Amino acid sequence: MQKNIIMCFLSVGIAAIFLFPLYWIVVTSLKAEPEVFQNPPTFIPETLNFKSYTEQLSGDFNMFQSFKNSFVIATSTMLLCVVLAVPASYGIGRYRFKGRSLFLLIFLLTQMLPASVILTPLFIIFNNLGLLNTQIAVILADATIGIPFSILVLMNFFASIPKELEDSARIDGCNRFTAFLRVFLPIAYPGGYCLCNILFLICLGRLSIRYDIYSRSNSKANYCWYIQFYGSIWYIMELFNCICNSHHSAGTGYFYNYAKVYN
Repeated sequence: MQKNIIMCFLSVGIAAIFLFPLYWIVVTSLKAEPEVFQNPPTFIPETLNFKSYTEQLSGDFNMFQSFKNSFVIATSTMLLCVVLAVPASYGIGRYRFKGRSLFLLIFLLTQMLPASVILTPLFIIFNNLGLLNTQIAVILADATIGIPFSILVLMNFFASIPKELEDSARIDGCNRFTAFLRVFLPIAYPGGYCLCNILFLICLGRLSIRYDIYSRSNSKANYCWYIQFYGSIWYIMELFNCICNSHHSAGTGYFYNYAKVYN
């Protein structure tokens, strides 16, 4: 009995340690600017300041436009990667051809390169094409990294499907294309759905490409907005942290529950 009581207090203490940063973020977003830097700090706001919340609907600190930009970029990149990666991963996973190992090696090498290596060439290309500070440039830059990753993930799903299913479809009158559409795509649907979730979350958090290629102040994506005001208006920054943590946690939890159902 005494051991259970000690374990309960220990669990509560550990939970409090991990939850305290979240509590501090919320509390700081409700403080006025002078109180944020007050020493000693206050654990409960002396006066509730909702200015950071009201300014999200209008003015220079409207972060919802930034979230809209990030959502459009992440969704478009996800769709582009999946549309191009599905047929490519099907061909690489199901068939053996000359140069297949070289393709896989190149795809693996792209995943080992840091984003800073490809930023300069992409910046020069997009500048020559007149695409800087446009969403199309960011979508193409994200897809440059996302497509090889998508192919490597989906290739294993298609390779694990028994060849007998394809033979049965051919006997029933399907050619390779219709067998791909009617047999392989439905079977690989769970893998494609999980890949969409992973790509979407990765594209939401890819800061370096957005900050270098998409730098207009009135069109920034969410994390570029964060960098722009970093160190200046803390209570608005903490509100931004609250919203970012909530939507990332929700997306990760939804993906985890979906993956657990299919496993």
